[in-house]
Amino acid sequence: MPALKVFDAAALADTQAAAAGSPRRRANLNLHPTLADPVQRLLNVFQPGTYIRPHRHEASRFELFLAVAGRAAIVTFDEAGDVAETAVIGSAAAWAVELAGGAWHTVVSLADDTALFEVKPGPYRPLAKSDFAPWSPPEGTAAAADLVRRWEALAGVATAPGR
Repeated sequence: MPALKVFDAAALADTQAAAAGSPRRRANLNLHPTLADPVQRLLNVFQPGTYIRPHRHEASRFELFLAVAGRAAIVTFDEAGDVAETAVIGSAAAWAVELAGGAWHTVVSLADDTALFEVKPGPYRPLAKSDFAPWSPPEGTAAAADLVRRWEALAGVATAPGR
C-alpha cells in the first residue's frame, strides 16, 4: 500500500461538479478510510443557496474547517436562535476556523464551488433529531430558504430573490 494519498485538482473538480448537480447543492469527499475512523477527514463542497440545518455536536466533538476554494461563513447561534458569531473563511478572509463542540451552528456558502476541508473526531455519528436546533425549520421548506438568504446578507452577500 502506498504511503501517500494524493488528492488533486481533478478530485476537487469532481466534488464541485457533484455539489452543483445535487438537489441539496452540496457534496462531500471522505478522505478517511471508514466511517469508524477515529479522525474524520473530508472535503465538503457547498454551492450558494444550500441549507445546512443548524445543529450541534457533543461538547467533545470540535470541527476544524480549512478553506480550499471559494468563501463560506461559519455561523453560531445562541439557544434562542439568534446569531452569536460569524466568521468568514476563504479568499481574503480567515483560512481556518475551529468550532467548539456543543455550539449550534451552520455553514453558509458565499461563492460558487466553495470547498472546505473538515477535520473532526470520529467515529461518524449521524445527527439525531435532538441534534438539530429546535427553532430551525426542516430542509426543503420556504422558511429554510429565507434563513439562507438572511445569513448570506449577514455575511455581506446579496443573492437573487426567490433562490
